[in-house]
Amino acid sequence: MTASTDRRTGRNLLRDISSHGMFWPVVALVLLVLACGLRSPGFLDITVRDGHLFGQLVDIARNSATPLLLALGMCLVIATGGIDLSVGAVMAISLAVSLEYIDGAADPGAATAITAVGLGLLVATLVGVFNGFLVTVLGIQPFIATLILMVAGRGIAMLITQGQITTVTSPPFKSIGSGFILGIPTPVVIALAVFVLLTLVVRRTALGMFLESIGINGEASRLSGIKARSTTWIVYVIAGLLAGLAGIVYGAPTMAADANNIGLMRELDAIMVVVLGGTKLSGGRFYLGGVVVGALILSTIERAVIIFQLPSETTPLFKALVLIAVTVAASPILRERVQLRRARADVNPEKVAAA
Repeated sequence: MTASTDRRTGRNLLRDISSHGMFWPVVALVLLVLACGLRSPGFLDITVRDGHLFGQLVDIARNSATPLLLALGMCLVIATGGIDLSVGAVMAISLAVSLEYIDGAADPGAATAITAVGLGLLVATLVGVFNGFLVTVLGIQPFIATLILMVAGRGIAMLITQGQITTVTSPPFKSIGSGFILGIPTPVVIALAVFVLLTLVVRRTALGMFLESIGINGEASRLSGIKARSTTWIVYVIAGLLAGLAGIVYGAPTMAADANNIGLMRELDAIMVVVLGGTKLSGGRFYLGGVVVGALILSTIERAVIIFQLPSETTPLFKALVLIAVTVAASPILRERVQLRRARADVNPEKVAAA
């Protein structure tokens, strides 16, 4: 094999890797981690104390749990060509229901905490059922259908808490957000368990293919025998359930429910994570693994703002800059031009090098 053949093989391999939806998000994450590591020498250090993992990377993983849970459900909805703007409000509703139950219970022990979590998830699931009903049965556009609960849902949460910040004392409930399982933060374990379960369901069954088919052409999917209505309904239910779980994980460490602020603008973070992960908003092919990378990018940006001692108000700006950089790098037009240049290099490398 000649040296020119080796170069062509390497370029072809790089082309295949860069064409994957997760390539540029991974590059962005690595660059962010390296930048933080250079700025803060102890950034990459992970220590074990009392059998538990501690460190800034561990904190990033813990903080990624909430956006990951939201974005996993959002990713499935977007794969069908839809959107769910109510996930932030569902976070507030679920947490409000759970904490109000604990607040009214005589014994805030483990049994009460389990029941409270179950009630919160049940209400969140019912919200997902309602969203799915509006979209699939009544035929309302997903943007409008979920916008209803985005606005009204926060009012519902305020009614549940009577406009007050509900605070409780329940160590079992608090451990959901601040505890450890086998030394790993509980939120990380919960988020990874949900990710693995969803991955098995959508990649080991026909559900993933159905979602992509619906997202590409819903009418053609229906005519080919796919139950597009019920499948779409299911993903809205899943999105509601995961949003409720995200709200509980987010509010558990403080054991407080501020219905006016919990989950505020979180739906935009969820959409950003999905896009960073390589999934197109137009629907079709989706990447659950990319959602994990996107959630880590989001949390790393938030930590980088602290490390570089920048005003917290600039965090949305840096999120936008990273989003622009990743989407531009992965844009089809830029990719086609790069591939065209590489194809020309394969034909006449000396001429391209001279140019």
